[in-house]
Amino acid sequence: MSRAVVFGGAYAIAFFSFLFGPLIIMVITAFNSSKFPRVVPWECFTTGWFAELFGNQRLMDGLLNSVIIGVGVVALAVPIGLAGALALSELPSKLRATLYTVLILPILIPGVVLGISTIVLWGQISRGLGGAVQAGIYNGYFLTIVGQITFVSAYAMLVFIARLQRFDATQTEAALDLGATPGQAFRKILLPFMAPAIGSAAFITLLASFENYNTTVFTVLSESTFTTALASKVRHGTDPSLSALAVIIITITLVGALTNEAVQRRKEAELGGKASRSPLYANPVTRALTHPGVVFAILVAIVATVSYIGSKHDSSVCEAAILQDKLDRQAELRAAQKAKIEAQETEQGITVPKPEGGFGGAFGGLGGAAPTPAAPKPEGGFGGAFGGIAPPAPSE
Repeated sequence: MSRAVVFGGAYAIAFFSFLFGPLIIMVITAFNSSKFPRVVPWECFTTGWFAELFGNQRLMDGLLNSVIIGVGVVALAVPIGLAGALALSELPSKLRATLYTVLILPILIPGVVLGISTIVLWGQISRGLGGAVQAGIYNGYFLTIVGQITFVSAYAMLVFIARLQRFDATQTEAALDLGATPGQAFRKILLPFMAPAIGSAAFITLLASFENYNTTVFTVLSESTFTTALASKVRHGTDPSLSALAVIIITITLVGALTNEAVQRRKEAELGGKASRSPLYANPVTRALTHPGVVFAILVAIVATVSYIGSKHDSSVCEAAILQDKLDRQAELRAAQKAKIEAQETEQGITVPKPEGGFGGAFGGLGGAAPTPAAPKPEGGFGGAFGGIAPPAPSE
């Protein structure tokens, strides 16, 4: 075996261990009953950390807020990004470069700056308008959506620009020459061509909104999103419920990735003419089983079955045994320590007497002495401070 093969294999193992090692560890810790996320020592197999995760009301409220904000961001960022991409495609090259720089600039600005500037700007606007408008504008949902749109729409624009580079503009020109209006040419020619990019842009903007923290932590005000609530939980101490969250995210990602792979393979087979020649697609059973919808349904059924079986698992007996074992070990350690101390006292012939008196004898040296009678107080003003000086005789 050559050195190149050995080096390449070692590098591949190190590379994939670095990528997937933390994920594997988090998956394992999600099913360990230990109160602290760890792989060893293994205690009991449990699914209770998933219940702990879903029972956290603040995280669940933050998840709902994240979904609401994410839908609002997608509804506004995707049209803005599409408009920016279309504008760039129609402008001259010099003006296009200037506008591109302006539209892409928010991505380069730190999220902290975007969050603070959003608060300052819309706070001034809402105070100027006053009344019910102020209450409608100056709230966490509106400010977070507006603050995230400032840079998330640039992500959508980049997706649309990449798609428009493959568009043949002569198609819309031909439609216009045949009597179609610009709106009809857009709806019937350009929009269907941009449909895959619209789906991709919507997915990317939703993820960008969901995971954003730097901007959201300033704009969300008294509310909390899933990300900010999760960060607050981590600051106050972590537990395996966060590993359970990682397992859920990994599962959703795997289901989506496998379903997308089935979609892409089916498209390639149909476009390349392999669907009619391949035995996999010629057989009705295998053709049905490889359908993306069927693949997705099978994966969801597997996840649901595993989740149901896991929810029925009871680890209370094992956890009680582990707890009793820990208590027994503590009792053994205390007994061993006590025996060691007694052996040392016997060997040295020293017996430490227990002091009498209150507070465990901490002030025993003071308690045995008879109280000293208080000295007589000197007469006179100022508490006798000037008792040595005789008061002046009264004048006749």
